[in-house]
Amino acid sequence: MALHSLSNLLPVFLLVSSVLFTRSALALDWVATPFSPPAVPIAVRSPYLSTWLPQGKGTALNGAWATFWNAKITAWTGFIRVDNTSYSFLGDAVVANHTFNSANQTSVNITTTQSIFVMSAGSVDVTVTFLSPIEPDDLVKQSMPFSYMSLSVASTDGQSHSIQLYTDISGEWVSGNNSDVVVWNTTSSDILYHGIGLENQTLYGEINDQAQCKSSLQADNLTYQTGEDIVVRGQFLDYGKLANTKDTNYRSISSDWPVFAFSWDLGSVDNIAASPIVTAVGLVRDPAILYIVENNATQSRSLYFWSNYSSAADALTTFLGDYSGALSRANMLDAQVKADASAISDTYADIVALSLRQAMGATEITISGSSGSWNTSDIKMFVKGVAPALYDVNTADVIYSMWPTLMYLNPDYGKYILEPLLAYQATGQYPHNYSVHDLGTYPMAVGHNNGQDTNMPVEECGNMLITTLSHYQITGDSSLITAYHSLLTQWTEYLIKNALYPALQLSSDSFSGALANQTNLAVKGIIGIKAMAEISTALSNTTAVSSDQSTAANYLPQWESLAYSDACNHLTLNYGNSSSWGLTYNLYADKLLGLDLFPQSVYDLQTSWYTNKNETYGVPLDTRYTWTKSDWSIWTAAFVTDTSVRDALIEGVKNYASSGLSSVPFSDYYDASSGDTYSFKARPVVGGHLAFVSLWFM
Repeated sequence: MALHSLSNLLPVFLLVSSVLFTRSALALDWVATPFSPPAVPIAVRSPYLSTWLPQGKGTALNGAWATFWNAKITAWTGFIRVDNTSYSFLGDAVVANHTFNSANQTSVNITTTQSIFVMSAGSVDVTVTFLSPIEPDDLVKQSMPFSYMSLSVASTDGQSHSIQLYTDISGEWVSGNNSDVVVWNTTSSDILYHGIGLENQTLYGEINDQAQCKSSLQADNLTYQTGEDIVVRGQFLDYGKLANTKDTNYRSISSDWPVFAFSWDLGSVDNIAASPIVTAVGLVRDPAILYIVENNATQSRSLYFWSNYSSAADALTTFLGDYSGALSRANMLDAQVKADASAISDTYADIVALSLRQAMGATEITISGSSGSWNTSDIKMFVKGVAPALYDVNTADVIYSMWPTLMYLNPDYGKYILEPLLAYQATGQYPHNYSVHDLGTYPMAVGHNNGQDTNMPVEECGNMLITTLSHYQITGDSSLITAYHSLLTQWTEYLIKNALYPALQLSSDSFSGALANQTNLAVKGIIGIKAMAEISTALSNTTAVSSDQSTAANYLPQWESLAYSDACNHLTLNYGNSSSWGLTYNLYADKLLGLDLFPQSVYDLQTSWYTNKNETYGVPLDTRYTWTKSDWSIWTAAFVTDTSVRDALIEGVKNYASSGLSSVPFSDYYDASSGDTYSFKARPVVGGHLAFVSLWFM
């Protein structure tokens, strides 16, 4: 596919510019605020635009290559020349036959939307700000798959200095296979941009989790060059500017490593930073999702922003021009989130600061239709599971986990993300009488008409009933509970028959294996039945209200007689296994929905039990293993009745995140004793870390 016509792009990547100059627990050479995490989010806007700086024990911005969430390199390079002396500030480049210095990192500050690095290069500081906006009040802006990098330079010695800046990205952004052939062009319109794509693009294809069908763009109004990495970078190191030349020898990503670069001559810079250079990187895929509809037909769906733009270049131009506004909105959101989370504790606020970009960066907001006839009333949100072997679309228990973030940011997101599941099952194509686990493998949301999805019947029925009621309670929008009432009733009937004594089956914690009579799973099922009573109340169905309320009330004392240990000092992991126990995180749903279904004695009992169960990195998820989950730890912390127990649960999560024992994007699954990280990483379930603020501040 030629990249000359951006209006027809399958996908697109971007790096863009304009001009605007504006300690943790580890032993670091710089100040890390609020702490040094396992990986720092760099450009995180979608499942396919998800680039991070791996940290481990502490890695400077110029100490390693940026990587995709799965650790594949997505090379991003930055140099600064100060009075003809060159320094690297971004990436781990080696340029043959050239020498340069490394800028010294002095600080990194991580907020909800931004990662801000200060690098000292001789007698100047360069501030590198990576902004991945979260725009909860604007679907067009939120669906734009673009992210900013701004560069601001100021003298530190009171003298003026001659400054030139450089940045490039490599073809590695375009595919997960470095042997793939890439093509590119450089185009000048309102902005100057590089377009990069695969020679042979595959619609809806992935290689190593990266979208196979995509292109990359970078843009600005200053000097540019495309070509072999050491040639282009060497040009800047030698002359402080690029040659404005285009390499047309299209080739594989690893063949002489083509890069796509810009440079800027800032002239003389003193101790008052001028307007920063602003660049952007992005990925545009169109269509974005293939979605199943009635009669096993499929529908191509596009990102919402296409309803306002006819080309990716137009959207990118607007995005760049809105940097000042985007930064202002981001600062406001950062401040609001920090204030809300700090009302719980500073430690909790530290965890939340690292959670929202990761959660929202796994989602995409889509519409149906085509150019000129977009259906902006048909909004569906999709989320990628993101973890080895868990690339499902709209997994119901993943949505349940991240639900607090969706409700906190914009409760309408709840409708947009539930409706794909509800609408599919309402077609009658899914053969079971319980809820489907997911819609397929991202980005192919083509359902499971053969019924061969992961079997979690009580889990997913409970999740769908709880989240659907929660959406109604918060928004007052009855469209879901009205349109899908018969489906919700069907799932409630399943729970009435199966929730009190859950058969051998998986729960959301499927990595621990199937188990019969799970106490915590029964909690979810009983809450699901009670949730349906509330839904029926909203719909004035008094007969159903009475029946479901009665069932939930009758099940509760039976559950208590089954779930308590022999000494009645804790709940068991599964009935009859008196020595077993676990985090009964599903009790959080009782609080979220305001049901007051479970007696205070249950909450007090579990609070007391957890008092002495903390390991270095938290309370184990259950007695089968020493592993724990960060999202469920925070959910549990949100309902315990003693602040010291609450704070200990929160502290365990923070201890892990700041330990330096991992270099992957915030894993939600790790060993509570050793801090070893399981294979989970970059998962949206960290949206569950907002459990407190979604209860207190909605």
